Amino acid sequence: MNLTEPIFVAGHRGMVGSAIVRRLSALGFSTILTRTHAELDLTDQAKVREFFKEQRPTHVVLAAAKVGGIYANSNYPAEFIYQNLMMEANVIHSAYESGVQKLLFLGSSCIYPKFAPQPMTESVLLTGALEPTNQAYAVAKISGIVMCQAYAQQYGARFISAMPTNLYGPNDNYELQNSHVLPALIRKIHEAKVAGHSTVEIWGTGTPRREFLHVDDLADACVMLLQTYDDPEIVNVGCGDDITIGDLATLIADVVGYSGQFRFDPSKPDGTPRKLLDITKIRAMGWAPKIALRDGIASTYDAFLKVK
Repeated sequence: MNLTEPIFVAGHRGMVGSAIVRRLSALGFSTILTRTHAELDLTDQAKVREFFKEQRPTHVVLAAAKVGGIYANSNYPAEFIYQNLMMEANVIHSAYESGVQKLLFLGSSCIYPKFAPQPMTESVLLTGALEPTNQAYAVAKISGIVMCQAYAQQYGARFISAMPTNLYGPNDNYELQNSHVLPALIRKIHEAKVAGHSTVEIWGTGTPRREFLHVDDLADACVMLLQTYDDPEIVNVGCGDDITIGDLATLIADVVGYSGQFRFDPSKPDGTPRKLLDITKIRAMGWAPKIALRDGIASTYDAFLKVK
């Protein structure tokens, strides 16, 4: 990748996209193309095609997506599948039409079967049923992966896909009904501390295990894959360790300085029992995460305090 070649980062205002822009800028890439939703609606095929025809990016990172936690996925499945399918199809096809040299599509660890063997290798994709609460989102992401592979197979396009685990960090969404578990817990526990509440209610039993990767570590992996990886087969990006939701809440409380109790609500869904990625493949390429979970939560909480 030449430092002056135009790179389009779709979704640059989101947590993932903004981290990738920071990483590219730090490495000296000088022509990073970005568009807000108001400037370019990625679900509009004609507008996306026009953008690619005019701007001619040589590389694309498709980080734009409609995302959310269990509540949002359960209640708005039509929005999740429609918006994600449309964005993926428009960007990937226009990238092919305009001769983009390399495209990186960002999927999600939720693409894997609900009861996949742990840790999950890339090969377990499409070997079992998905978690029902986020099936619509997962199907959309799987479609993006298969589309990249199809364009690689039929047209020789260098379109690759990375599967991040659960992410957190700067520019996360802390809106309780639509956010993921870690930012939701940061907000809940912070607000309980400020209000002096003795308990915090948490959805589910607290026993599911989740893996969490700081978004800056993901950005580092994405740039490495853009520079060195050309295989259409997917690549997991995680940290290789997981933690129960209950223990995560305790860790966040320690960072926030909250000394109250947690009340788990088993009437609410737990989601997948465990979701840990096997990262043997990307480790063999020389990449490894650098940010420890507690350190990452501490810096994320500091960022939350500045924007809340």
